[in-house]
Amino acid sequence: MLFNFPDSPTLISYAVTLVVALSLHELAHALTADWLGDSTPRRMGRLTLNPLAHLDPLGALMFVLVGFGWAKPVLANPYNLRNGPRLGMAMVAVAGPLMNLLLAALAAVPFRLGLIEPFGGDALFGVFPSFEYFLSIFLFSNVALMVFNLLPIGPLDGLKVLRGLAPRDWDQALELLERWGMFILLALVFLPVGILGLLVTGPTSFIVRLLLGR
Repeated sequence: MLFNFPDSPTLISYAVTLVVALSLHELAHALTADWLGDSTPRRMGRLTLNPLAHLDPLGALMFVLVGFGWAKPVLANPYNLRNGPRLGMAMVAVAGPLMNLLLAALAAVPFRLGLIEPFGGDALFGVFPSFEYFLSIFLFSNVALMVFNLLPIGPLDGLKVLRGLAPRDWDQALELLERWGMFILLALVFLPVGILGLLVTGPTSFIVRLLLGR
């Protein structure tokens, strides 16, 4: 749906999904950091379900335009984490994508039980999405968010996870990826060859099929 303005049911589905998925993603980061001993997210007001504390305008716009985006990063002090700075930050980072996977798995339950079909049902009054349509977008979008955020490019979660698990010999290369990560990410988004879409779409489709049992 890149740069095609969505119809009303699709726009509403993405808007609601954005608020829920990104807010809970960031809350998972904040709760994990707090649980590991760092009070930074708590002091910055990130231990909340209030979407205004979490949503980033550009990331939200990209979510509507291309189906995946980002929110305001949760800041954590790695030296306050009781598992050590490297492993601790990896745990904080992976918590967000795992939250999206959990949300997608919960959304998949009615489909796995055969109660509804993906993208089924008619739009209500021609404006609002049917439950089946909304839940389909919610499921697909949460998986896409997980896959997207696990890409090892700064400032995404995947790079933080990799830095926590990789040997120290990789530090210099990973620091370059973190420093230039936003430029790399924006280039991948806007390049006409659609590299980012390929990186996200394939794994997303595979995981969705696993969740749906198809």
